[in-house]
Amino acid sequence: MEKKEIIILPIMENLSTGTLLIAEPFLKDPSFMRTVVLLCKHTAEEGTFGFTLNKLADKNLNDLVTGLEPFYFPVYMGGPVQTDTLHYLHTYPQHFPDCMKVAEGVYWGGDFDLLKSLIWDGKIEQENVKFFLGYSGWSAGQLATEMEQHSWLTVEANKKLIMETGYEDIWKESLNTLGGEFKSLANYPIDPQLN
Repeated sequence: MEKKEIIILPIMENLSTGTLLIAEPFLKDPSFMRTVVLLCKHTAEEGTFGFTLNKLADKNLNDLVTGLEPFYFPVYMGGPVQTDTLHYLHTYPQHFPDCMKVAEGVYWGGDFDLLKSLIWDGKIEQENVKFFLGYSGWSAGQLATEMEQHSWLTVEANKKLIMETGYEDIWKESLNTLGGEFKSLANYPIDPQLN
């Protein structure tokens, strides 16, 4: 009988805004397999809201928003909830008094018409804004249950992982941030039986 390796995953005691949820390597849910989700809002009473950082959509911003046709901004699938809504993260709090800080140097939302004007004025650089279709959401208590089932690893978010790391590398780099044995998890095959 083959001995199975048991992996103990770290659980943050207090999930909060600015936590990254890293899908454990064998999570089979197609919406979240090998994903990293930035929590933008989390309360025990209301639940959790965030964006999947590393699932590129098949559309660009200029496919979705009129008046920005000359500009190329990639769009990511923020999650399976309300995929007809558009959201954004950015590094420009000085332009958006109505934005919300979600991690050091990273902010969520603001006046979209103002954003369009700033893009036209050349004051928004592509590497400093990320757009998302839909979002990832959990009702009150739902994420806590998933954490108890060890579906997610957690680490504190940082600007480098959110804004500067290529989407295809975010999952591996997030695991590398945890260090130690978790670095080896980044190289686990999706289906270990095929190894």
